[in-house]
Amino acid sequence: MALTTSKAQLLDDLRHEQAQFEALLDEIGEEHMTQPGVGGEWSIKDIVAHLTSWRRRTVGRFQAALRHEPQPAPPWPSDLQNDDEINAWFYATDRDKPVSVVLGESREVFDRLVETLAAFPEADLHDSANFPWLAGEPWNGAELFGHFHDEHEADMRAWLDKVRSAEQ
Repeated sequence: MALTTSKAQLLDDLRHEQAQFEALLDEIGEEHMTQPGVGGEWSIKDIVAHLTSWRRRTVGRFQAALRHEPQPAPPWPSDLQNDDEINAWFYATDRDKPVSVVLGESREVFDRLVETLAAFPEADLHDSANFPWLAGEPWNGAELFGHFHDEHEADMRAWLDKVRSAEQ
């Protein structure tokens, strides 16, 4: 089995995860989203754009699986070989976008993710053969936010604490 929960629970979990993410962004406030130093030199805006870029690829993979098509080619140049190079390419692609555009794209890509997963028949979501990029690993709504939780959430929250302390 690929999916570790029902489709209804998956969609509820995703919406809950997104609501928590949006609440964190609301706490940060758009006025602070371009300040560097959240994760290395990256700003909140840069992290949101980074997460959106990777999620966009995930959505493309799910959409291809839904249509029973091969996985789409990655959106980055084929000469990029590791995550650091790919992340640098994403950063260069998105760095000049306004915060409002980055936030809008993030929400739009999330909505496409939910719409795509909702379109799957329940049984297809539980068939790991439909999702070869997951290599048979179990997944659920929380797992689809795993990169955010594992790699960026702590930095974002620590940065927010610093901003709050400086404002007092």
